[in-house]
Amino acid sequence: MWQEFLRFLRPRRGRAIGASVGLVVSVSIITWGFLRTLFVCLAVAAGYLVGRYMDEGVDGLGEWLQRWQSPGRR
Repeated sequence: MWQEFLRFLRPRRGRAIGASVGLVVSVSIITWGFLRTLFVCLAVAAGYLVGRYMDEGVDGLGEWLQRWQSPGRR
């Protein structure tokens, strides 16, 4: 039965992920309120970005931080 469910979801993966994220966000808004939910979503996005750069290698994160702190950006 579980295999059948996964076979059903596989071609609809984007819709299933979108519906799941929508459900989690809506429950979070009802439970915590809009601003706290927004903060959590921003923290998750920042964590994802840092993790992605770390997966690419520590040099990738270091280079990004150096570009971000470069004198030309100030």
